[in-house]
Amino acid sequence: MSTRWRRRQDWSGCVAASTGREVPRFIQHKNEAKAFYAFLSQVYDYIVNPGHWTVDMRDEALVPADLNDPNLHVVDVGGGTGFCTQGVVKHVKPEHVTLLDQSPHQLAKARKKKDLEGVTIIEGDAEDLPFEDDTFDRYVSAGSIEYWPDPQRGICEAYRVIKPGGRACLIGPVHPTFWLSRWMADVWMLFPTEEEYMTWFTDAGFDDVKIDRIGPKWYRGVRRHGLIMGCSVSGVKKSPGPSPLKLSDPEEVSTRMNSNILTFLARLVLGTMAGFYYFVLPIYMWVKNLIWPRSGKIAEWF
Repeated sequence: MSTRWRRRQDWSGCVAASTGREVPRFIQHKNEAKAFYAFLSQVYDYIVNPGHWTVDMRDEALVPADLNDPNLHVVDVGGGTGFCTQGVVKHVKPEHVTLLDQSPHQLAKARKKKDLEGVTIIEGDAEDLPFEDDTFDRYVSAGSIEYWPDPQRGICEAYRVIKPGGRACLIGPVHPTFWLSRWMADVWMLFPTEEEYMTWFTDAGFDDVKIDRIGPKWYRGVRRHGLIMGCSVSGVKKSPGPSPLKLSDPEEVSTRMNSNILTFLARLVLGTMAGFYYFVLPIYMWVKNLIWPRSGKIAEWF
């Protein structure tokens, strides 16, 4: 396993990351995330996207993916209801696009979208992709890494499945610094630091690793509360085959129950309660943007 990413769990599900932060992250588990999305999928496009992941943000975040040819073969990993995939098919022929997610409830929503007709939609695990080495020209993943028990493994899989010269583009959260937002984030799921993203990509073998910041316009660039969609990280694969980074066997597998039922239920309930904070936060920031001065000394306190 990478010397820069070590993960330890006890019975409560606490995770110790490379930064030394040991936090619960109750929904950063395969079974819990799948159950969480069984409910969230019903309202995802109506609640999550307007507050955290707008069309403008999506278009900006996909620029580093360099979708410059309609004949590119692209995989969208953790694509859920297909919102990010809808951005991909603006540039790439749908029949050349594959959408993968572990949630059948999310995928059911994606299959109903007219602009995704022709896209291959399959159920699968981001940390164990069902594709051969060097299959795709581009790898895209948006709003998925926060649920991966082992993010380094998922990024190594991104490296494995794209062709030499191909580019991976991963869009995800950024860790908050404000104490209450930080506590809620760490109870809910994975909010990496920008340094962790860069390390995971570099350790996986990617070259030309870059990170671009994104966020809702009404946040005015504020990042202290963290963002569910806060950055777009990209890198280029130079050599064929799998990642040069060797990892130990995975601790969790999506096709089996990875904990006892009481632990599973406790994580699901507590994690969902913490996550509710991030459904309210965009409303607070939107109202604040309407009433807070845009100039003068007080504007600096936004």
